[in-house]
Parts: sequence; structure tokens; C-alpha cells
Amino acid sequence: MQRAYRLRKNRQFQYVYRKGKSCACHELVLLHVRSARLQAGFSVSRKIGNSVVRNRVKRRLREQFRALLPLLKPGLYVVVAREAAAEADSHALGASLLSLCRRQKLLRTQSVCKPQ
Repeated sequence: MQRAYRLRKNRQFQYVYRKGKSCACHELVLLHVRSARLQAGFSVSRKIGNSVVRNRVKRRLREQFRALLPLLKPGLYVVVAREAAAEADSHALGASLLSLCRRQKLLRTQSVCKPQ
């Protein structure tokens, strides 16, 4: 995912945590706020595992989110990984992310699509 699409500052994350609407599943929590631009941030706590595991989960989430970029409405997104995300494979994380986006009606078109 390109750097222009990432949330990087703590205040950006805090804004989404305070103002955002959330939706959760077994592996992930998705928070979003409407905005003119599309940016996303990923949060994986130390409860998930050591740095190797946390970074692996973040890489998988970024890749799955990148596949959804053309389909998403503009806004600020924060994806928080739960403990089950450490054991989930990339396709399961992608399916969970797509499911959360559909539940919140964040896709530009509600057609059937699968992340790669």
C-alpha cells in the first residue's frame, strides 16, 4: 500500500478512535470516519505476539486492504487486529475485512468481489 494512503500520526489515529464508527468480527475491528481522502492505519497490539508475528499480521492486512482500495469509499480507516488474527491466514483476513466493509456499506458498489 502506498505511503499516501496510510495514517501515520498518532493524532490521526486518535481522531478515528474518537469520532469513528466501529464494526467487529472474530479477527478484526474496523473503525471509519468519512473524509475527502482515503487513508488507512493498522494497529496490532503486543497481546498478539512478538514483533515477528505482529509485523506479519500488519503486512497481510496492508496487502488485503490494498486489494480493496479501488472499491472503497473515501474515508479514514483504522483496522485493529484481535488475537485470532495471528492464526488466520491471508485469505481469512481478507474475507473478514471485506465482510466488515460490506456490513458498514463502505464499498462503492455492493457487487460480489473477492480480495486477492
